[in-house]
Amino acid sequence: MLRIKKQNLFKQLWETHLSDYVTAVAWSPDGTQLAASSDAGEVILYTPTTGKSTCLQSPQGESVDALAISVDGQFLAAGGQAGTVWIWQIDGDSPTLLTTLDHARTWINRLQWHPSSPELAFSFGRCVKVWHAVAQTVVATLNFEDSSVLDLAWHPQGRELSLGGNQRIKTWQSQDWDKDPAVRDVGGASLAIAWSPDGTYLASGNNNRSVVMWEKGNSYPWRMQGLSGKVRQLAWSKPTVKGAPLLALMSGERIVVWTKAANPLRGPKIKVLDAHKGMVQAIAFRPNSLLLASAAEDGCLYLWQKSGRIAQTLEGASGGFSCLAWSEQSTMLAAGGSGGELFVWTETA
Repeated sequence: MLRIKKQNLFKQLWETHLSDYVTAVAWSPDGTQLAASSDAGEVILYTPTTGKSTCLQSPQGESVDALAISVDGQFLAAGGQAGTVWIWQIDGDSPTLLTTLDHARTWINRLQWHPSSPELAFSFGRCVKVWHAVAQTVVATLNFEDSSVLDLAWHPQGRELSLGGNQRIKTWQSQDWDKDPAVRDVGGASLAIAWSPDGTYLASGNNNRSVVMWEKGNSYPWRMQGLSGKVRQLAWSKPTVKGAPLLALMSGERIVVWTKAANPLRGPKIKVLDAHKGMVQAIAFRPNSLLLASAAEDGCLYLWQKSGRIAQTLEGASGGFSCLAWSEQSTMLAAGGSGGELFVWTETA
């Protein structure tokens, strides 16, 4: 029987409504600003310290599906159905649209800033561009070749960029973009890829209901197969007291948490979290902790302690939750709903 220990870890700080399904939320690295986008194409920017909300883009009729704020907090990038990447400069008193990068008839749903420089990687079809926001030039164009790029992820130290697609992951070295990429086979289409926070592990969630994970220095990957559905998202925790971080994966209505065994001769420990009664839409570990947040179509946002017990349930999205994101300082959690609801909760004192 599922154990639920009621706590008040977080309380609601702010709420608003967008005109349509909230597709993405993203915090600035210092936690001072939150960006959100919708299926109608609007983009807003919220400042928790002042409670001010600024509309950067009104509904356009085409969805904005990906958001990211640069590590220095200067630039907000957004991409979506229109095939356009919008770049706003947001570090001043009045955010301004810096430029647009157009790729007609190509849906842009994956983008991510370099972890230490103003370089943006974004996918379009079979390719990824790396664009420098200060120089406003393309640093590299990477061709995955085998299929459309389904996901991308910078190494935490920024020295590598990994792309996921059909049958494999390809990883380029950022110091030598012309060098042939390292190739890792996954046995299916890689829908979600994620580096662990310390860069020791790289995981791939696949459409054939499997997860493949590589450990640095070990060429033989660990595989988990036979999941309930395709794996659409991955999340790493901080390292545990036993060393390795937890890996959570989202598959259908279930969340599966992998824990590396202390004894290398034993297989990993697997725990299934199945409290949700609808499709799980987003998962994320609170930074530098083992507290896992999960949001689903059933209208529940669960906070899981020790990856097995629900410590708190957050609600408010009557039609279900669609996305979530923690602030890097771990003090705030944002989530969007399918009815356009947008919430921010803050840590209780």
